[in-house]
Amino acid sequence: MPVSERISPLAFIGEGVTVGNDVSIGPGAVILGPCVIEDGAWIGPGAQIGAPPEMTDQVQNAAWTGELAHAGVRICKGAVIREGAIIHQGSYRATTVGAGSWVLNRVYLAHDVLLGENATVSAGVSIGGHCVIGDRVNIGMNASVHQRTFIGAGCMVGMGTPVARDLPPYVKAFGSPLRIRGVNSIGMQRQGVEEDQIAAIQAAYQAGDLLLDATAVEWRGLLAADVAQWHERENRRPAAASL
Repeated sequence: MPVSERISPLAFIGEGVTVGNDVSIGPGAVILGPCVIEDGAWIGPGAQIGAPPEMTDQVQNAAWTGELAHAGVRICKGAVIREGAIIHQGSYRATTVGAGSWVLNRVYLAHDVLLGENATVSAGVSIGGHCVIGDRVNIGMNASVHQRTFIGAGCMVGMGTPVARDLPPYVKAFGSPLRIRGVNSIGMQRQGVEEDQIAAIQAAYQAGDLLLDATAVEWRGLLAADVAQWHERENRRPAAASL
């Protein structure tokens, strides 16, 4: 076990766990390997990281005895995992919390979830297995995300929303059933996206081009990467829109 004033002696850190510099781990936290915790991460009291995937075809190994299995968990640099959060091992890729992201209290991240950088997953959110959540996404309290769903970069998801269809980048979505209700133009402005690019993505969505396939716009900078990630998504199934 690593020795640090920031790591409570009441935390359990199992074999196969690599802990970086300036990591804080609170009392009652359980961290099972394989797991990598990068520099500056903060893990709150009672967080549970590294239990086996909840899949009937996966071994339910006793990792706390040194019986390691599965694809691991990675908590990236500066991420914050608040008290009572649960993050499971990946089955074929490491379940990942991106650098600078916040996973708030009572959040559940299932196996193989990829959470991007500087995202916020609010209290009580559940994210099913194999989901991909982009950079700078903000998911409101008690929302639930169905397994294998994609949420594009810069999206905002309202409180209590059931998300069972994909969301293209920079949309605002809420309601039951889920509907895309607008564009996160403020988020794009804060990230320095140019006004003509913001107008172009708004126009595409308002024209019904949620796949961003019909527009001939040359995306630049941040939007170029975010739209490319959306295009790389296989079998895109965007939610219905009320724009």
